[in-house]
Amino acid sequence: MKKVIYLFSLLFMTGMLFVSCTNTNKQSSDADATDSTEVAAADEGWIDLFNGKDFTGWRGYNRSDMPTAWTIEDGAIKINGSGMGEAGAKDGGDIIYDQKFKNFELTFEWKVSEGGNSGVFYLGQEVEGKPLYESAPEYQILDNERHPDARLGKDNNRQSASLYDLVPAVPQNSKPAGEWNTGGILVYRGTVIHSQNGENVVEYHLWTDDWKAMVADSKFKDWSNFLNTGGENQEGFIGLQDHGDDVWYRNIKLKILD
Repeated sequence: MKKVIYLFSLLFMTGMLFVSCTNTNKQSSDADATDSTEVAAADEGWIDLFNGKDFTGWRGYNRSDMPTAWTIEDGAIKINGSGMGEAGAKDGGDIIYDQKFKNFELTFEWKVSEGGNSGVFYLGQEVEGKPLYESAPEYQILDNERHPDARLGKDNNRQSASLYDLVPAVPQNSKPAGEWNTGGILVYRGTVIHSQNGENVVEYHLWTDDWKAMVADSKFKDWSNFLNTGGENQEGFIGLQDHGDDVWYRNIKLKILD
């Protein structure tokens, strides 16, 4: 009887040791997988410009705080439109991420209310007494079906993802109001590319003779800060426009390019 008990105890302890070793190996494997994932994510080099929870890193243009017309809704930045166009809400106005960028790739998602209008600015400067749009190119955000801007300008250069009032987005592949779109802006040594819903739709080249001629033949011709976008160091702020309509932004990410 003692031998049976002894053998049973030995088998039990061997089984426990096997389970223990198996769990240890599994934990080690899981840890390795986690470490590997974290390293891969870090190697990608993307920075979250919006954490989905609060306005860390953001502030109003030419001010140190956030305008209260901007809120966070379901993990997205929302401008609560005043219905007054660029006249704006009582405490509205454009906002910027409080860091200048030079060569970068920016990705984001956006959606507009019916008839909505906004824009994503880049390489902007803060100039006292001047609006952000006088120094920064604009990736147009628009409800192409309803907003009159879609029928203004030239060759559809005020429709969504266009370089506002200068270069039309081709193809024009935006989704209807209320649906999420993906957007992207790449700036590298003067070359700029806009993307929309997975396609490159705009390409142009800053500070070249073509750029100077294009600006000279536009409503921006007398704005020296716009002509010299990025300023002396060819870098600037990323901003979101308050144009008086409800618009949402989320998953705003940036990669700095060497």
